[in-house]
Amino acid sequence: MLVRYFSLPLFALSPFVSAQECGDVTIADMNWNSATLMAHVDQFILENGYGCNAELVPGDTMPTGISMSEKGEPDIAPEFWSNSHKEMLEKGEREGKLRFAGKAFSEGGEEGFWVPKYMVDKHPALATIEGVKVNAHLFPHSEDDEKSSFMTCPSGWTCQITANHLFNALELDKAGFEQVDPGSGAALAGSIARAYDREKPWFGYYWSPTPVLGRYEMVKVDFGVAPDPAHYEQCITQANCSNPKVTAYPPSAVNTITTETFAQQSPNAYAFISNRSYSNADMSAMMAWMEENQADGEIAAFEFLESYPHVWTRWVPAQVAEKIKDAL
Repeated sequence: MLVRYFSLPLFALSPFVSAQECGDVTIADMNWNSATLMAHVDQFILENGYGCNAELVPGDTMPTGISMSEKGEPDIAPEFWSNSHKEMLEKGEREGKLRFAGKAFSEGGEEGFWVPKYMVDKHPALATIEGVKVNAHLFPHSEDDEKSSFMTCPSGWTCQITANHLFNALELDKAGFEQVDPGSGAALAGSIARAYDREKPWFGYYWSPTPVLGRYEMVKVDFGVAPDPAHYEQCITQANCSNPKVTAYPPSAVNTITTETFAQQSPNAYAFISNRSYSNADMSAMMAWMEENQADGEIAAFEFLESYPHVWTRWVPAQVAEKIKDAL
């Protein structure tokens, strides 16, 4: 794909007089790839499609949430993993300060146990947990010929707790599996990359959207049961749970949060924000593209807008889409 560089700041692409149609809007630009991409896409669409004077401000999850609740700024937090701060956000909503505008990711954050697609192509049974257990010999342990390898989440991460409980509930140890701690998130990602490059076996925990799942085609293993959010929250996420039961991972809530003031004062712009949602596959692909091209959020926003018009034009009215296309 063609990478285009622009020397002008984004606000130069919008006529100054049009800012009065929407007013001043501040958007939290958080320091990870998916969030900064979303922030820059929102800025470009709000400025060029809705006439907002949109400004990006540095952000991070907890301080941004507190500032929005207590000070009413910034106006928009494009990507907020809500479960970790549910009480704070719901309190802000009850007090009429915040709104859950919509889903940042249409499927929510996705967790699971995965195997490479090339393995499922050869052995279709590996798409299910029972098939994985029956074929445990296909996942040899690098240090013990009598064991099979399950790559778990790094020590100290919350997902290590959940993966461990589900490993036990699924009785993967009885099938011959042993958990392998990769040591870090980078090492976990690297283990998938090495396996894929050599078409070697791999079975373990991962999540989406991520650059890894944008770059490597993986199949999420079907546990054969539906998510049980209550048991997941009360047991699977708790280190001291002694009786974990099998449940599929429920989607993680990833919302776009706005201030109530923004929603009231700029209803058309708010309608776009509430309608805007990315699929995990599209976001994973864009995150992989950002890594491969060492692109920041601004450059990635142009890449997304130019390469995914079939996606973003569904978020806005036709006349707004034409303004954005003209600006591009």
